[in-house]
Amino acid sequence: MTTLTGPTHKIVPHSSLSAPVPFDATLLAGQLAPSSIAMYQRDFTAYAAFAGDLAALLDAATLARWRTHLAQETEMSPNTINRMLSAVKRLMREAAAQGYIPHAAADAFKDVSGVKAVALKERIKDNARVRIEPTAMRTICDAPQPERLIGVRDTALLNTLASSGLRVSEVAGLKRQQIRAKGAGYVILVRGKNDVEYREAPLSREAYSHITAWLEERPVHSDYIFTAFDGRGERVTARPISSVAIWRVARKYTDTAGLTDVKPHDFRRFVGTQLARSNLRMAQKALGHKRLETTARHYILDELEAGLTDDLY
Repeated sequence: MTTLTGPTHKIVPHSSLSAPVPFDATLLAGQLAPSSIAMYQRDFTAYAAFAGDLAALLDAATLARWRTHLAQETEMSPNTINRMLSAVKRLMREAAAQGYIPHAAADAFKDVSGVKAVALKERIKDNARVRIEPTAMRTICDAPQPERLIGVRDTALLNTLASSGLRVSEVAGLKRQQIRAKGAGYVILVRGKNDVEYREAPLSREAYSHITAWLEERPVHSDYIFTAFDGRGERVTARPISSVAIWRVARKYTDTAGLTDVKPHDFRRFVGTQLARSNLRMAQKALGHKRLETTARHYILDELEAGLTDDLY
């Protein structure tokens, strides 16, 4: 059994445990964004609930048993399971670095391996990535009703998603002052989840035109570009639209193009895929990736074309 050492002033209780845990995901403050810390905390809380008591929580064997439980008793994908395991292991490593547990205990957690994707391949959804072709994207962006105020907003929102490559959280928090003219076009100044400074993201002239039309027609003032509607009467507010609402907008209009299970992130993949076809480096810059390999691995969705071997012999 692991014996706690080091500081004891930080006590964070878990309701499912018989004794409080002397650390939580806030150990990672200053290393990760608040949203990432919240995800680590969620995973750590799930692990704590499985452990049941403090002694078991601090035993690496419990993590191995949790891995088996997640694989056998849930329908989670292997990627999700491995992310949860990694969250616990990183917190244990940081707890050792800050003196809450011995380094030997953290090393034991490090030795717990994840699940193999091939062993749980049936849980990986075929539609995890939905490829949107340019003709379908045009249908989607033209789908909202222009005679309705909410349709004007949704047109501007969809065109922004389709031309900027921004993450849904970045679009939700987008403000007027972030859009800048550059040459004959426009860019968005954005600071992503891994950015220290603002970077430039593209914005099409068409999207800018729709944003301008939306802001001119909107009867309320707000620094936020995309604001929420309340009630069935479509009463516009000054409150920024939520990420969940953007998700619903994306689902609503992609259905008109015959696409299912589309996520806002598929719009980001659309931008990356289209740009990468002509210039991989520009795709990397537009998406704000630190490494070119990330763009190549996750955002080029080219598929095998039929007929490639017709004239080989």
